[in-house]
Amino acid sequence: MDDSQRLRYSRHLLLDEWSEDAQERLLASHALVIGAGGLGAPALMYLASAGVGRITVVDHDTVDLTNLQRQIAHTTDRVGLPKADSARQALAQLNPGVQVHALAQAADESLLRTWVPKADVVLDCTDRFDIRHLINRVCRESGVPLVSAAALRFDGQISVYDPRQPQSPCYACLFPPDAPPEEARCALLGVFAPLVGMMGVVQAGEAIKLLAGLDASAGQVPLTGRLLMVDGRSWQVTALSVRRDPACPVCAGRP
Repeated sequence: MDDSQRLRYSRHLLLDEWSEDAQERLLASHALVIGAGGLGAPALMYLASAGVGRITVVDHDTVDLTNLQRQIAHTTDRVGLPKADSARQALAQLNPGVQVHALAQAADESLLRTWVPKADVVLDCTDRFDIRHLINRVCRESGVPLVSAAALRFDGQISVYDPRQPQSPCYACLFPPDAPPEEARCALLGVFAPLVGMMGVVQAGEAIKLLAGLDASAGQVPLTGRLLMVDGRSWQVTALSVRRDPACPVCAGRP
């Protein structure tokens, strides 16, 4: 780490729980962010500003005027551009020291099996139930921690699913794949912009703590094994303890 990096990241380095080693780990890490929309846009900004060395962003969609109410990585003059490319431009302006790889394509199984094993953490910033389960399954099989969040209307939720932790549930333990919810997307039902931004920022926070190696010994309490639920109407936060499902179709019987 050179002097300009020490200055850029000085406010983290001033934390008692942080160290140059923690920052070096962050600079050497690789985050895979799937989705550059309401959740992914703020998450990407904070990952880059904190100094995550490599970021791969996946999104097949293009920037639309309706996105700009909440997707803060995009701008009016980039309407019509692929969201992955727009995000890459935003992150380059924010922190040119971060390597950003943009994939303007859908997160199908082939892509995930190629890129998930290359990552140190995966952020699921999508809004489709089937894709969430596909990401969860590939992360579980690859042994890569997953930070997954959702936001709709005034309700948000987030948890960390870490296959490196024996007691950690996976996404399918909480949300069985054979019980999909009714179609629920913000394009149809709306979403409170500050809430979706808040959930994306918390995603980045959890990912940064994982990548920097901050754990219980540093006074950190990760969201592994807990589901955090946020009510944007009252800002009431509820934390639920969650456990592995012994009958889970994804992780049952896996070490």
